[in-house]
Amino acid sequence: MKAGKCLIYLLMSILLLFVPAIHCAAITIKVATLVPEGSPWHKALKKMAAEWQEISDGRVQLKIYAGGTAGNETDTIRKMRINQVQAAMVTGKGLGYIHPDFYVYQLPFMTHSDEELDYLFLQLQPELEKLLEGKGFTLLAFSKSGWLRFFADTEAITPEEMRKLKLFSLEGSSSIDQAMKEMGFQIVPLKANDVFAAMQSGMVDAFAAAPLVAAAMQWFALAPHMNDFFWTPLTGGVIISNRAWKMIPSELHSRLKASTETIFRDLYYEAMEVEKQAILIMKENGLVIHPVPENTLSRWRSMAEKGFGLLIGDTISREIYEQALLILEEYRNK
Repeated sequence: MKAGKCLIYLLMSILLLFVPAIHCAAITIKVATLVPEGSPWHKALKKMAAEWQEISDGRVQLKIYAGGTAGNETDTIRKMRINQVQAAMVTGKGLGYIHPDFYVYQLPFMTHSDEELDYLFLQLQPELEKLLEGKGFTLLAFSKSGWLRFFADTEAITPEEMRKLKLFSLEGSSSIDQAMKEMGFQIVPLKANDVFAAMQSGMVDAFAAAPLVAAAMQWFALAPHMNDFFWTPLTGGVIISNRAWKMIPSELHSRLKASTETIFRDLYYEAMEVEKQAILIMKENGLVIHPVPENTLSRWRSMAEKGFGLLIGDTISREIYEQALLILEEYRNK
């Protein structure tokens, strides 16, 4: 009996020695993104890593894989599902790949300003977060980075002129590509890291991107003609797998999420200031900005409404689309 009690005490003593080590063991979260190192978005992720480490007293550490080193967004999402990667900063297309209802606020000409976009997302956020959670992911922050505009290697102001060019499309969204094809565009789906080489070879003649992205990726050098109208907002989000989120102590969740939201809200204002400077620098290096007359812009709107209308009730649920229209009508009638 004495020998048995001694063994129990010994085992308990050994266990107690290991408890502090287990409690203090850091959780490493691998974060993947397409954004290039040194870009404003990459700096925001580095700031997020520093704040998460501080908030958690070192218990949660982020390791960032930038520039598409972990693969494209479909690769990243697949890796998150099998726990090879735990978190990511993805574009709106990446969010739409997880659940297509995320495309609703990204439709061309759906929103007309940052204020409308903010209001629409804020109203839809609880529902969209539930859809994402049902697919195995938690939304840590919504991000926006300006508005997509068309760039081309030649002047192409009208839809008819743009249809003659080979247009880059970020791979991973067959429904969006199909809508563009229905409008008559020649779509070339590629990884973001392959665009520059594709433009050099003549595989691609044009693309839609925010000016800051065009500058950061150096794409504008091969497509120096930019149309001066907003096509669709450049949005995205920071996501983490539900599995990884549950590994993090629940008492940290609200502070970590609040920190991430603040960082990416502030990033937008910083990015827009950088974008203004980037446009000036691009103009000094050959960028030509083409105004688009109202009658031409109305043709773009009609074409987009017809092409992307095919997604409603098929890719994007009619319920959430009609809900979005009501939200925007409410905002515009204030």
